[in-house]
Amino acid sequence: MTRVREVYYYDYGEDDFGLSGFAGELVARTGLRVDEGVTLALAGALAETEDVQLGADVRLLLDSTLADEVLHTVWLAVVRRRFDPVEEGTDIRGWLRRVSAVCPPCVLERDPYEVKSLDEVRPVVPEEELCAAVVAEIESATAGLARTVAVPDVVPALLRVVREVDADLGLRLFLRAAKAYSVTFGKEAYDRLVALGDRLTYPWKVVAGGLEVRWPPVDPGRRDLGIGRFGVQMLAAAFRGTDWYHLGTVRGNVLRVIEGDYGDVPGSYAAVLLEDARRLLDSALSDAELTALWRAVSRRVHVVGEDEFDVDVRAWLERVAGMCLEHLAKVDPCYVPYVSPARAESAEAVLREVREAMRTDVAEVRAVSGVLEGVVTTMDPDLGFRLLLQLLATYDVPVTDVRRARYRELAERLGYSPDHVDDTLPEPED
Repeated sequence: MTRVREVYYYDYGEDDFGLSGFAGELVARTGLRVDEGVTLALAGALAETEDVQLGADVRLLLDSTLADEVLHTVWLAVVRRRFDPVEEGTDIRGWLRRVSAVCPPCVLERDPYEVKSLDEVRPVVPEEELCAAVVAEIESATAGLARTVAVPDVVPALLRVVREVDADLGLRLFLRAAKAYSVTFGKEAYDRLVALGDRLTYPWKVVAGGLEVRWPPVDPGRRDLGIGRFGVQMLAAAFRGTDWYHLGTVRGNVLRVIEGDYGDVPGSYAAVLLEDARRLLDSALSDAELTALWRAVSRRVHVVGEDEFDVDVRAWLERVAGMCLEHLAKVDPCYVPYVSPARAESAEAVLREVREAMRTDVAEVRAVSGVLEGVVTTMDPDLGFRLLLQLLATYDVPVTDVRRARYRELAERLGYSPDHVDDTLPEPED
């Protein structure tokens, strides 16, 4: 069976929602316990902010045939025993009815354009398929849940919610219980859970926010990062011309590049940017060449003044490197920065693309052709190729389908994520 599903990220942004979001708010409260009044007030406040899913989730449980003991077990697990209605003299169904009363049924009003737009991205996941996938994830985490969650029989209780009530709700409650008791997941399990959340249009925090993950070591040589662009290439995009003024402070824009680790090993983007900066700073490029390259790739040629943050490009890159080190020390104190081996085997292919692209009529691109060739031949073809792509994007240089196909092939050879070229150089609209 395939049902009509909501586009959750549209209604809830980046935040958790529904019963799992409510439970997360309770766990985050200071102190060990909260009382019934505070808990109901919080539920009512969430309903007033148009969290219509909270009431819907509660009514799914109320309308189910699950035994009270099962409902009680799940509730205690997701709120980390922060509030136990049974100890307060209320049976679990009576308690859920009180929550339902402060979260009455509500249908969000949408105009026809909204409905049409949402229908185009609405998830299509058959219920049986989703149920099987969620059951598999809970069963794979059985040992961690049984060992860590201080509520007996939590695994069979969660499985019953998935199988007998709703797999979507069961997945969110499973994630919330795991977070409440700091159950640790491996990277492969994390990737599967993120993929499930993406299929259901969950906001990022529903899966990743607060989930304990056993990450592999940070590798500055990784290129298959989740977001297409990274490193100095992305830094140049963040500071293109004067556009960056609209996105925040200088430090804020650098941090957006450094902290873009959603779904990747924490510190990955900082490590790659640090590596790029170190290659440029430790190279034989003169101050004039380094300045020309940065100004061209970030299209800051005509916005240079004594008060500009990057008036001294070497000093600017040193500042960026320092911010990368600060972030890495915070997310992975054991990480020792290093520069990965250059991808010398790709030098000839990248150099051919650089020389062909430099035949453009755009003077700003041609002006740094020699510097860019030097990056390819004396530093790293990988860095040179990414800077080439960013230059072409910065000045909207047309790229033929034949060249784009070669860029994709070269990007694959260098280990980039499949969307790297299209993220940097979007195909022109018809």
